[in-house]
Amino acid sequence: MKDALRATLQKILKDYIDGRGVSIPPEFQIELEVTKDASHGDFSTPLAFRLAQWVKAKPASIADDLVRLFEKELDQLTAAERPVSRMEVAGGGFINFFVASSQLAKVLVKIHEKDLSYGESNFGEGKKVLIEFVSANPTGPLTIAHGRQAAVGDALARILETVGFKVTKEYYLNDAGLQMDLLGKSVWYRYRGQVGQPIGMPEESYKGEYLIPIARKLKEQEGDSLLGMSEEEAIKKCSQFAADEIMKGIREDLQTINVHFDRYFSETQEIYNSGLIGPTIEELRKNGLIFDEDGALWFRSTELGDDKNRVLRKSSGEYTYLTPDIAYHRNKFERGFGILVNLWGPDHHGYIPRLKAACKALGYSPDNLKILIVQLVTLYRQGKPVRMSTRAGEFVTLRELFKEVGVDATRFFFLLRRVESHLDFDLDLAKEQSDENPVYYLQYAHARISSILGFAQKKVTSGVNLERLNQAEEIELIKKLQEYPEFLIQASQALEPYRVVDSLRDLAASFHKFYALHRVVSEDEELTQARLLLVDAVRIVLRNGLAVLGISHPAKM
Repeated sequence: MKDALRATLQKILKDYIDGRGVSIPPEFQIELEVTKDASHGDFSTPLAFRLAQWVKAKPASIADDLVRLFEKELDQLTAAERPVSRMEVAGGGFINFFVASSQLAKVLVKIHEKDLSYGESNFGEGKKVLIEFVSANPTGPLTIAHGRQAAVGDALARILETVGFKVTKEYYLNDAGLQMDLLGKSVWYRYRGQVGQPIGMPEESYKGEYLIPIARKLKEQEGDSLLGMSEEEAIKKCSQFAADEIMKGIREDLQTINVHFDRYFSETQEIYNSGLIGPTIEELRKNGLIFDEDGALWFRSTELGDDKNRVLRKSSGEYTYLTPDIAYHRNKFERGFGILVNLWGPDHHGYIPRLKAACKALGYSPDNLKILIVQLVTLYRQGKPVRMSTRAGEFVTLRELFKEVGVDATRFFFLLRRVESHLDFDLDLAKEQSDENPVYYLQYAHARISSILGFAQKKVTSGVNLERLNQAEEIELIKKLQEYPEFLIQASQALEPYRVVDSLRDLAASFHKFYALHRVVSEDEELTQARLLLVDAVRIVLRNGLAVLGISHPAKM
């Protein structure tokens, strides 16, 4: 419907500007939005306001002229073909379109025919997108903060794929640097305790008790053989063993919450061992953006929008964190990805300008690097902030959370808010089986419809009398169903999965309202068939939407 309206607007726009001898920029786009208030119609365009600067007339007058031209186009159609029942000019120049109920109900036929593919589109035109998320250091188990990034990143990838982007999901494995040395030392101390040579834990070490079973397993496999090595060799052995064990647990947790990566990109293997840093620095030097000072190597990032120049290599010869990150993002672009999406924690906000400056320095548009800052999560029980009991030290693990509330609730609650908003996670609500629990509310709507269809024992068909669907609650439902593909596109544009969550919650609310007022299966066979098509369309959209969010859609609850 939206495409049909826009196509007609394009045609009358050409006639309108040609008739007045004016020209508009070739990149001019017609904006057509779904209205938030039903009294303003189903769609609205500010086209008249945007034309005013070239036409030199009041927006209301332009809107009146455009409506008259649109009416002429509609006059060529039969009553059954007219896409809108009426149009109106409001707000000094907005054109509001009220979709004809006869056309609106046709969306049910479309949903029935498309089924699993309803909502899919070619909006992304096959553009290659790389989403990098979670990317937790292999120094400890995943926390609830990592869990939110996992849920958002995975849902976003599913949304982008649904609307036509070609998406790759990547986990950047930061397995080099000081934190790995620290991990090795921390396990070395634990291992010494396991083989009967306990030594005191230094202040700078990972003290979480999750290291104890790792050290115990290392002792079971290696005995006391590490004592015969130099301390440097033993610590390196401990570091690699611990990183492998921790990553094994991370992969298991991600798999449990239905998050699967296409690639794990190792900093050690694919940046340092593959020699990506040298050519990256040389390219920056060739572009005049490298200089030496006080024995260190600097990136002249202030020339590209950063607030100060950045050190790439310290006077000691060690690279800073920025250097492999620049090489990594250069590699991403070289692999043919046109759009890069990174999900980072709030402590990385200040890192954005320097990385965008690096992209620009390498000849890539910084606008093609999208960085989402995913805010933290606070757990609540009985209205009070709590820390769940944990053996892991100073943080709450993702595993503890999904074991308590379940995978579906964990994923869904992580998606309830904008990524930039702090998230309050109500543990009691997440476990509640009531309409107050948003994920239960959606799944129950799907299960209820499945039950209705089973009770009816009738084949749902699109060959029904759509004119029988004329109640206000039925029209409202159909409009919600029609909007679903648009919400997917909006979510892909804003990189915000919560928009899909909101659309499904609105749809479920409209269904429950309809169900409370109207019988689906009745003695009126014609009406029954029409309403079965209606509720089955709701089931399809709920199922497809929950699948896009990575959440199950049970037929029974």
